[in-house]
Amino acid sequence: MNDREKIKEIIKRLKKEYPDPKTALKYKMSFELLVATILSAQSTDVHVNKVTESLFKKYKTIKDYADVPLDTLKKDISSINFYNNKAKNIQASAKMIIEKFNSKVPKTMEELITLSGVARKTANIILSNVYGINEGIAVDTHVKRLSYRLGLTKNEDPVKIEIDLMAITPKEDWGNISHLLIFHGRKICQAKKPNHKECVLYDICPSREL
Repeated sequence: MNDREKIKEIIKRLKKEYPDPKTALKYKMSFELLVATILSAQSTDVHVNKVTESLFKKYKTIKDYADVPLDTLKKDISSINFYNNKAKNIQASAKMIIEKFNSKVPKTMEELITLSGVARKTANIILSNVYGINEGIAVDTHVKRLSYRLGLTKNEDPVKIEIDLMAITPKEDWGNISHLLIFHGRKICQAKKPNHKECVLYDICPSREL
């Protein structure tokens, strides 16, 4: 099968395994997902959700994040990797959204990536999960690893991997493919030792004999 046929088969099989493909990050409003996604870099979703459970009770609005003393925000997220930079980015993004976007999280790629700490991956997560807009494909470590193992890309750079995936994936599944690969990466196709015996993609995976 060619790459387009292969990606459709991958999506079909993974949807049976993971019928509700959506972000594992917990949030109620768009800015909360932005905060959680910024925090998730080099951190697990489980740990991020633990931190944001209390964080989101304390900070109710974007203005709360903009007005709080930076040292206080740093303290509130201090168990997260790189919390100093992440706190700065969260507060800078909050201020920018208030000043430039009328206190509303932007709904275009071009505007989102102007925010502090926001690159294409984070922007794609916001657009897909909050606004239902498929502008691109979010590429994290799981998506990167599985895309390479499944023979969907030969690239290492996330932007180039995104381009490769967009070229073969039906646009309506751009949002789904990230979540499906992430779930499968966590459960079955783990970094150190993929569980080939339990993998529903085993017969179409070129890495199975490696």
